[in-house]
Amino acid sequence: HATHDDLPAIDAIYNQAVACGLLTADTEPVSSAERGEWFGRFVPDAYPLFVYEMDGQVVGWASLSPHRPGRKALEEVAEISFYVDFAHHGKGIGSRLVAHCEAQSAVLRKRVFFSITIESNRASLRLLERHGYERWGYLPDVIRVGNARRGQVYMGKILHRELPDW
Repeated sequence: HATHDDLPAIDAIYNQAVACGLLTADTEPVSSAERGEWFGRFVPDAYPLFVYEMDGQVVGWASLSPHRPGRKALEEVAEISFYVDFAHHGKGIGSRLVAHCEAQSAVLRKRVFFSITIESNRASLRLLERHGYERWGYLPDVIRVGNARRGQVYMGKILHRELPDW
C-alpha cells in the first residue's frame, strides 16, 4: 500500500504521462501539495493505492477508484489505473500491478474492474488485453491536447460472477 511519503514519486511518475501528452487527460503537471485530497480518497480495504518498488524506489503504481461514488448498486465495480516510470517500461511492472489488484479483488469486495484509456496509449491497451480485459465502450474525439484529438476506450473485466460470503 502506498503511504503519504510515496506521493512525490507517484506524482513524478504521473507527470511523465502528462508531459508526454495523450497518455492522460491532464494537461498540466500535478504537485504533491495539491494532491493530498486525491491521496486521501484511497482506502486500503476498499479502494487502495499500491506502489511497486525496486531497490527501495517507487517505479510504478496502481489504484482502484469507485465508479459513480454513492450509488450502492455499483459498489462492486472499480476503475483500475496504473502508471510506470518511463525508465522501467517493458519490464512487466504494469502487468504485475494489474495482477496484484486483481488478486486483491475478492477481499476488496470488487467483482468488476474497468479502465478508461486514451486510444493512443497502445501499450496500456495491449496490457489490459493480455489480462483478459475486453473493449466495453468507446467515446470518440473526447480528448483534446493542443490540436490532437483522441477517443477514450473503456476496457473491462468481470473478475467474479459472485463474491464469497465472508
